[in-house]
Amino acid sequence: MTQAPATGRSALVTGGNRGIGLAIARALAADGHRVTVTHRSGEPPQGLSGVICDVTDAASIDAAFSQVEADQGPVEILVANAGITDDTLLLRMSEDTFTSVVDANLTGAYRVAKRAASGMLRKRWGRMIFISSVVGLSGGAGQANYSASKAGLVGLARSIARELGSRHITANVIAPGFVDTDMTQSLPEARRTEIVNQVPLKRYAEPSEIADAVAFLASDRAAYITGAVLPVDGGLGMGH
Repeated sequence: MTQAPATGRSALVTGGNRGIGLAIARALAADGHRVTVTHRSGEPPQGLSGVICDVTDAASIDAAFSQVEADQGPVEILVANAGITDDTLLLRMSEDTFTSVVDANLTGAYRVAKRAASGMLRKRWGRMIFISSVVGLSGGAGQANYSASKAGLVGLARSIARELGSRHITANVIAPGFVDTDMTQSLPEARRTEIVNQVPLKRYAEPSEIADAVAFLASDRAAYITGAVLPVDGGLGMGH
């Protein structure tokens, strides 16, 4: 089994400046990895390296990767977490509303995975982890665009797993359920209660619980896991 060097691996977390992405970045850093997060504006989170990057722009991605490669070496652990939502019912959903979400969430993941793959191939080692959603498997009313983009990550990861597995590169998907973030905290209390009542464990996930699953898949302990979809949803998506 290939062991990580004493200084850890070079890791990049897209959309890692807040919420789930930030928790993931901090967990990887705590494991000794050299971590950079992408963000679209502002300053990086305290204690982490950051790089401006728009995952809908291939040139922006290339520039971000070039900076990371110069600062901490080729990306060995890629967490494709950046994404957007723009919910509306199907009959009211414009084509732009659909395609913009798919471009950011699915095509953006393809772009960063493609850019990371060349460095991983040279090292003959890599971890790609795609952050999907329970609604990528179960669907969500008013979320045809978001659900489609998150479902697409499964096919993307499994295709990469088949293509690159012989080079010791794994590709896996994590499908979180409802997570206690700024977005869910802003929901009306009645809606929060309604959501919790759907979850067998009767609570929201903590961002750190998603991060722990990512840290495992990024480790040598998960060397024989690839093409998997790991639900971290309190049982919400059982059967899908």
